[in-house]
Amino acid sequence: MPMLEGKIAVVTGASSGIGRAAAKLFAREGARLVVTARRASELDALVAEINGEGGEAIALAGDIADDATPPALTELAMTSFGGLDIAFNNAGTLGEMAPAAEISLAGWRETMDINLTSAFACARYQLPAMLERGGGSIVFTSTFVGHVLGFPGMAAYAAAKAGIVGLARVIAAEYGPQGIRANAMLVGGTDTPMGRIVAGTPEARSFVANLHALKRIADPDEIARAALFLASDQAGFVTGSAFSVEGGVTITRT
Repeated sequence: MPMLEGKIAVVTGASSGIGRAAAKLFAREGARLVVTARRASELDALVAEINGEGGEAIALAGDIADDATPPALTELAMTSFGGLDIAFNNAGTLGEMAPAAEISLAGWRETMDINLTSAFACARYQLPAMLERGGGSIVFTSTFVGHVLGFPGMAAYAAAKAGIVGLARVIAAEYGPQGIRANAMLVGGTDTPMGRIVAGTPEARSFVANLHALKRIADPDEIARAALFLASDQAGFVTGSAFSVEGGVTITRT
């Protein structure tokens, strides 16, 4: 039986990279989906692919940092499919990159808004919907950057993504008795449009790959499979975790 048979899910940041891979995988595993990102044309193409393969998905294009988007996503899941069981809060940005003293306050706030505040805002509306269903699973995309390692130039990104781990752990503690699990994935280097900004040359890509124990960068599908596990009932006793999906980058010194 498909791992998400009968489940209703929201995936943010679904137009490319990890979010797109996860949306397609969740659909193949039986979930009905609401997907969102800023780029409407890419979302429409994703929905067409999913529905063409026998899945069921609808799109809501919008900026995840806009106050109106998080409640609209949950409302769309409830009105279109009857509820919400799974949320993959994946949308993110590298934001302004510079030494800490040179990052503008505007750049800092924008990075926080997209990476951290939007994740909180989404969860704020997802939790009541999941309570109506008797439980659910929230998965956040975080990273090893800021949690176990600091990379120069990434203060805003690292702070926001480290905050995701704290958010997931508090939600897990608060709502575990009511059947809701929350986990944050610590993602390593991944071959996505955002990842290619950091590793944009063959030399940079080789450097980033070598940081990992596996000596390579992940494919988005590999991260999507980890998200699927956390979203599914197979991870029924996993909550509040900083779930490492990072190819051994945190244990490698060679």
